[in-house]
Amino acid sequence: MSLRIQNNIAALNAHRNLTISDNAMSSSLEKLSSGFRINRAADDAAGLSVAQQMSADLKSYNVASQNVSEANSMLQVGEGAMASVGDMLTRLKELSTQAASANASSNLTKINAEGNTLIDEIDRIAQDTEYSGTKLSNGSFGVGMSAGSGWTIGQGLQAASGMQSATNYEIAAVSTGTATGVVNLTVTATLGGVQYAETIYGITEPTAGTTKDVKFGTLGLTLTLNSNFTSTLANTGAQIQSNHNTAADFQVGAKNTANDRISVALGSITSTTLGLTKDQMLSAANAQTFMATIDSAISALDTSRGALGAAQNRLGYASATLATTIQNTTAAESAIKDVDMSAEMTNLSKNQILMQAGTAMLAQANQAPQMLLSLFK
Repeated sequence: MSLRIQNNIAALNAHRNLTISDNAMSSSLEKLSSGFRINRAADDAAGLSVAQQMSADLKSYNVASQNVSEANSMLQVGEGAMASVGDMLTRLKELSTQAASANASSNLTKINAEGNTLIDEIDRIAQDTEYSGTKLSNGSFGVGMSAGSGWTIGQGLQAASGMQSATNYEIAAVSTGTATGVVNLTVTATLGGVQYAETIYGITEPTAGTTKDVKFGTLGLTLTLNSNFTSTLANTGAQIQSNHNTAADFQVGAKNTANDRISVALGSITSTTLGLTKDQMLSAANAQTFMATIDSAISALDTSRGALGAAQNRLGYASATLATTIQNTTAAESAIKDVDMSAEMTNLSKNQILMQAGTAMLAQANQAPQMLLSLFK
């Protein structure tokens, strides 16, 4: 031991080790009280980065799972409407079969009246079936913009050839320049007197000789841009390409990719779509023809219902996959971020003992210079 009193090296050493033990015990207490191994970036910077991304993905996966549940509920509402229409088509087939027979001539007016009522009800169901304000069965679900009456096109945009006609659709595109070869494109559409707008930011110019499809999901609209547009989108020849009965997208993943979405199209079940018209059972000859029409309507409805059922099955598999993904991602995040309570309790006990020992040794080191007093006696 050095016989000096100005600097007590033993005490300094004991204090240094005591500080280390104190910090370690504080860290153990923090981990045990929070349940997390990583409470700040200093605990594990790389692990925190990975766990944070996993946590964000987990939130998205949980919302995606909810999206799938709601999508299934939506499709079940649509299928319920189709089932009702199917029952009415079956009844129409009964009535047309009855009207096609000569023995029903005295009752044709009554048979025809019931048939007309059923057709009216088919249209009512088709128009009124909705989920949270979204029409499901009248052909508007997932429908994109189409050229038609009142169509207006902004600078540098033109309607694609072969587009289906529709009424009360208007669309105008306005762009703002950000840099050469990059634009922010805002599309404003008016449908039935209601105006909708959607903006896509930072659209880059396609390479020479190619085109780029830019999808405006809210509007159900796709713009095909060419490779000659400037910051003002002038003289581009960009085309608006979209048709009726386009599919609507359900987000079932955590990323912005096509693989994280499931597209579902719900066909129209109106009498017009099914080819049904009124007053077709006022004569046996017309009723006989109407029987074939009803068969075609039943076949069309079965096709739509089959597609809907296939979509429900796909969503069911997506839901099961999401449940597995949520479980496995949670386990992976836990392995990185959560503390092993038993191991940390062991560390806490060790650090508590070190604290007690360090405190005792610091006291001893502080007493050591007192022995020098004996030299003065």
